[in-house]
Amino acid sequence: MSWRDLRKESMPNMASCFEHLPVLADAVLASFSPLAELLAQRPQGGLLLDCTLGGGGHAGLLLQAHPSLRLIGLDQDPTARAAAAERLAPFGERVSIVPTNFADFHPSEPAALVLADLGVSSPQLDVAARGFSFRADGPLDMRMNPQAGETAAELIDRLPEAELADLIYAYGEERLSRRIARRIKQEGPWRDSGRGTAELAYAVAGCYPPKARHGRIHPATRSFQALRIAVNDELGALDRLLLQAPDWLVPGGLFGVISFHSLEDRRVKNAFLSDERLERISRKPLVASEQEQEANPRSRSAKLRLARRRP
Repeated sequence: MSWRDLRKESMPNMASCFEHLPVLADAVLASFSPLAELLAQRPQGGLLLDCTLGGGGHAGLLLQAHPSLRLIGLDQDPTARAAAAERLAPFGERVSIVPTNFADFHPSEPAALVLADLGVSSPQLDVAARGFSFRADGPLDMRMNPQAGETAAELIDRLPEAELADLIYAYGEERLSRRIARRIKQEGPWRDSGRGTAELAYAVAGCYPPKARHGRIHPATRSFQALRIAVNDELGALDRLLLQAPDWLVPGGLFGVISFHSLEDRRVKNAFLSDERLERISRKPLVASEQEQEANPRSRSAKLRLARRRP
């Protein structure tokens, strides 16, 4: 079955497959326990603004732990929104889900808690039709919102070789970026070519010496990360969130960000240190326990940083 057939067959059923295990669940609940005191001071309750709702895992835990908390959940992925709506249905009118990128959102009321779990969720990675991963062949898509924007294949074909190399180096921290960009462009065009993630990964791996192709991390990992970040403007969206989110909080409100690679974590760390509106709570990021890392390997790179809105 081709990835085109796979896409047609799997897309309508993807919501039922969106079983997302939230990372750092215990750390999130423990870190945001001060919410109870803050909410007790607000007779009308408080608002949780979940900027990356996903399957609703973190939101569901926090709504259960804090009965007076209401949720506005943001996500640009229709599959994630459908899964979250099903998961959070027991909370009824306490839940509102908005189809948007958090960088484009402007809340109508201040929040007691703003939470952002960055990166790609397991269901997105595991569904070949989304094109995020090379573990199974799929289209070169990589869009968080599969209904809008430029695909990875279109981006690759549009960019000159030098710009593609710069992108792979900047967003993937890939030392062989120029060699990889040259190989990718030589084997293009990629759009409507019938070739997908498996062939792109093969092309990237071919730029590595034979002994370096079989390490713990696949040679194409950094290049795929770079393309995904560029397709979705992830760092630009994060920069806008870090600039805007402190103004979304009530005095004493909490701001938490879970990041998965150094490009994100560095931005969050610097923002929490330099923003006069925020008081950093944790000097070092919270990370997954050994038990969680064993149960959920994708939690190994997760880092949670916390800050509080100054009065």
